[in-house]
Amino acid sequence: QVQLVESGGGLVQAGGSLRLSCAVSGGTFSRFNLGWFRQAPGKEREFVGAISWSGITYYGDFMEGRFTISRDNSQNTVSLRSNSLKPEDTAVYYCAVGGLGPIAADYNSWGQGTQVTVSS
Repeated sequence: QVQLVESGGGLVQAGGSLRLSCAVSGGTFSRFNLGWFRQAPGKEREFVGAISWSGITYYGDFMEGRFTISRDNSQNTVSLRSNSLKPEDTAVYYCAVGGLGPIAADYNSWGQGTQVTVSS
């Protein structure tokens, strides 16, 4: 059974940067496609981006340029770097295994999420 644990969230000022990490256990990490989503209060879960098992990245609308996804197969981790953060980036950020696109139902394992709060 695959388990995912996100870390690195917190409070950051607008214009700042943050790096989230997701540790994955169970299964063969190097074969996983991995994604990042976020969900703000009262809103639907939103696709941030994904990275394939081979390292190809995909990003959601308006995400590319401010968000960068990378993976470390030696550490079984996937990271999400964000810069120029805005208050509207405030959300719970989740990592997930299984898919590559924006459809949450394509992913079959999820972490518990980490809160990111951007103050103005």
